Parts: sequence; structure tokens; C-alpha cells
Amino acid sequence: MNPDDPRARRTRARLRTAVLELAADRELSSITVSEVAKRAGVNRTTVYQHHPDLHSLVSDSMEEAVAEAVRAAALCPLTAPRDRAPQPLTDLFEHIAANATLYHRVLCDRGSPLFAVRMRERLARELAERFREDGRPSGFDDVPVDIHAAYLAGALTGVLAHWLAAQASSPDAPAPGEAALATWRLFRC
Repeated sequence: MNPDDPRARRTRARLRTAVLELAADRELSSITVSEVAKRAGVNRTTVYQHHPDLHSLVSDSMEEAVAEAVRAAALCPLTAPRDRAPQPLTDLFEHIAANATLYHRVLCDRGSPLFAVRMRERLARELAERFREDGRPSGFDDVPVDIHAAYLAGALTGVLAHWLAAQASSPDAPAPGEAALATWRLFRC
């Protein structure tokens, strides 16, 4: 199968839409490949022609979410003051809040480990590339770029997962802007 074939692209798009719709309604662990195939209007074999398993399909389907997080992290000005979260970081937390059910399902305790790893790794790559091109804030010259980027990517992914869990269980959980500011302050240490 040619992945650039328009029919294959349309099928993958239908599969992504189907799994995201199902994931917005219930836990990932309760979704089956048969349900995804039925929702997408294809047979099970077709699903497996495009993805080896459900976690791979979920991860692929969340690629835009990964890209959104990466864009927000990469757009944060490195010299922004500690007392005001950069707008891209605030936008990221607001985007996550607006899609909390889906993000909670893929990032939190029974979510898709493949998605969390993929998000963290892509963030680390993008941040390292940005650091190499644009430099880093002062005070980090003695830390290798890749380690610095991996640290920030892991921290952001962990904070997002923790914040989503708090949003789901506590009325006192911080609002998106507050969470973005707290995260920014940690990053600026």
C-alpha cells in the first residue's frame, strides 16, 4: 500500500477521527479495533494495514495535539519575565483544558503510554533544535543541549498529566493561566 495514495490518506483520516470520537466518549481501554473500524466505515483488516495496534492509532491520531504542544513550547520567548507566563504556554494550557477529557485519557494513569512518550520525545527534539538555532537562556551553558531539552520536555509532559488529573478530581485545581504561570516559573529557575 502506498501511504501517499489519496485513498490511503482518506482512510487514515477516517480512522483518526473515529478513534478520537470514541476516546472522547469513554476510556481508551474499553475501545476495540472493531469499534474503530465500524465507526470509520472500514473493516478490521484495513485498520491493521495502517496501524499495528490501537495504541499506535491513538498516538497517530493525537499527532496534532503533539504538534500543538510543541508549537506552544517552542514559541515561548526564552527571555520572558518570571512573573508572566508567555502567551503560547497559556494557550497550550487553555487548549488542553478545552479538550480535557481526551487529553486526560491519553496522558493520565490509564492513558496511552505511547502517546506520552511520543509527545515527550518530539518536544525534546524540537526544543533541542530551537536551542541550537536560537540559543538558550543564560546560565545553562554547562548543561548539554539535549539534556536540557529532555528535562524541559519531561517536566512539561509531567506537569500537564498532573494538572489534568487535578482538574478531574479537585475543585481547587488551578485554572489554565495559573497552571501556565506556575510552570513558567519552574522553567525559569
